Amino acid sequence: MPFLDLQSNLPACSFSEDFLKKFVSVTAAALEKPEDRMHVVVHPGLPLMIKGSCAPGIILSVSAIGATDSAEKNAKHSAKIFNFLTSELNLSEDRIGIIFNALQLHQVGKKGTVMSFL
Repeated sequence: MPFLDLQSNLPACSFSEDFLKKFVSVTAAALEKPEDRMHVVVHPGLPLMIKGSCAPGIILSVSAIGATDSAEKNAKHSAKIFNFLTSELNLSEDRIGIIFNALQLHQVGKKGTVMSFL
């Protein structure tokens, strides 16, 4: 159950349903998780400053169980996600930041309990 939280100063029209479907597909493949388990939220139009500039940019938080728990895994995920975001949104790599969070089973709630008990 990966959770992706994308924050951007790009307008909402930059994140169409087609973009979201592609984004889910790319990130699910990168994380080796089923697409139907992905949880994605996009916060467009935010005040955002990266490296002293308010130029278009993205801060992405990726949280998952077992997929984001090593530098080697996250380097591979990062390359695939950066490639998608730079090409789809016409952003340079220095306008994107990704935070990877490793979750444990007891930190994710589902069906009125936590993943530890499912």
